Amino acid sequence: MQDFRKLSVWRKAHELTLAVYRTTIDFPDEERFGLTRQLRRACVSIAANLAEGTGRGGDKDFARFCQMAMGSATEVEYHLLLAHDLGMLNSQDHQDLTTTVIEIEKMLTSLMKKLRKN
Repeated sequence: MQDFRKLSVWRKAHELTLAVYRTTIDFPDEERFGLTRQLRRACVSIAANLAEGTGRGGDKDFARFCQMAMGSATEVEYHLLLAHDLGMLNSQDHQDLTTTVIEIEKMLTSLMKKLRKN
């Protein structure tokens, strides 16, 4: 079992989650149980799946949790686009958060390739 905190992709996902929480505080109150909740939940899911995967049996199980984290990352990417297009997220925040989630997706892709080789 490895310490998930040592994974650079987990640290990046955790930073993204914190940034999303800070940013979505300004979303409209009527979206608290809609887009705000969905975006936060998907963001938390990236880091949570990585953490859970490190506690599993081996590389095959961990790779499966990395795939789930990737699904959550692409969901976050879409929710950010939607929030921007609805005028809830300014262009700079959208760009910054999207750049981070794309970096996470690339890191997950590399990690999954490495796990498949093992």
